[in-house]
Amino acid sequence: MGCVVAIIKGTDSNTVADVLRKIPVADRMAVEEVTRDMSASMEWITNQCFMNAVHITDRFHAQQLVSDALQDVRVALRWKAIERENDAIAQARKDDTEYQARLYENGDSEKQLLARGRYLLFKSSSNWTESQIIRAAILFREFPQIKKAYELSMLFRSFYEAKTKEEGEQKLQTWYAAVESHHADFPSFLTAAHSIRAHEGTILNYFFNRSTNASAESFNAKIKTFRGLVRGVTDKKFFLYRIAMIYG
Repeated sequence: MGCVVAIIKGTDSNTVADVLRKIPVADRMAVEEVTRDMSASMEWITNQCFMNAVHITDRFHAQQLVSDALQDVRVALRWKAIERENDAIAQARKDDTEYQARLYENGDSEKQLLARGRYLLFKSSSNWTESQIIRAAILFREFPQIKKAYELSMLFRSFYEAKTKEEGEQKLQTWYAAVESHHADFPSFLTAAHSIRAHEGTILNYFFNRSTNASAESFNAKIKTFRGLVRGVTDKKFFLYRIAMIYG
């Protein structure tokens, strides 16, 4: 299987399509599948350039959508915690006393707990560090709504563990039902579920060959990080040369 790497300036659909059309038609017709994000522009580009390809919504983007819904729950609670702290500080000044934040058994304040809990929510509990296990126990005890939202997020992730497309579809229906039963508490999850349902066909196509853009996404992240370290790019050719030498 061949591989083509193209770096294109901008994200304009026509510009990207024009570059991809430089690949011989026979080669483009031979492409069997394309993994992409949920954007309409990427769907259009794929339809225009790889006419025979099966469309697959990359699992990274689907999982990220659900993870964002989970983080929305945490962030909303954190803003409330910050407001409570502000009110307590103001009251302490009014009473001419020293404000002392309540600390949990791991040393976190309420605000810190909600801020530092961000990272453990992205991972399965089996991958938590010792400190994250302790923090998660406190976080879920103090904010049971985050625990329920985390369970919804992990339930969606387990969908990708299905053995077949049919089993995956059943798991997805179970997740939809779980989200619907908590729609009043977690509107962000309901929005995510609507987006997932709108792209359900291409999401389920993952089970044909379990193809993913993970390596490409990882490489893209490395390029962005490197570009940040060198504070932008002025000499494109030299920048691409350095990328090839470091990551080639």
